[in-house]
Amino acid sequence: MAKKIKLTRPELKRYRDAMDRYIRYLPMLKLKQQQLQMSIRDINKQLKQIIKEVQIVNNEFQPYSHITNDIAGLNVKLLAKPVEVRTVSTNIAGVKIPVFEQISFSDQIYSLFGTPAWVDSVLEQMKLINTKQAQLDILNKQHELLQKELTKINQRVNLFEKVKIPECKEAIHLIRIKLGDEMTAAVVRSKIAKTKLAGVS
Repeated sequence: MAKKIKLTRPELKRYRDAMDRYIRYLPMLKLKQQQLQMSIRDINKQLKQIIKEVQIVNNEFQPYSHITNDIAGLNVKLLAKPVEVRTVSTNIAGVKIPVFEQISFSDQIYSLFGTPAWVDSVLEQMKLINTKQAQLDILNKQHELLQKELTKINQRVNLFEKVKIPECKEAIHLIRIKLGDEMTAAVVRSKIAKTKLAGVS
């Protein structure tokens, strides 16, 4: 044990109390660890699904990608840009994370006669791409927040299991040996004293 410990009764109590606290707190940490791991697994599944969906929509949109900046004076990219991405907060294992709720786009009006017929379809596809991208960004944020908390919890679990609890056990063991030796020495001294007193009388 690197740290020097006092081999006394108060120190024995201090280490026992500390070990009790670590042992009591450890199951709560492990439960939180499991909740975070399950949530991260779930988010990873959602991320894979959304990435797949984005790829499908991007592939469908590819033939039109080079002509979206200006169609008869209409900037389709600008029309498809989100005005607001609304989220709500939820709590997972004590961590506040954003959850996608709604996306809104501008209500710009354009001439149906002055633009090609396929513009509506392209605009809807671009809005869908932007919606999926917003969902992807929020899922990535969720993953980042939960992973950060999981790293912290993993460190604490390891600290308790591999450092603090073994340290306490070793200190308690050493103090008990020392106190036991002192008790034995006291008994021996008492017997010697009794023998001397008996000899004097």
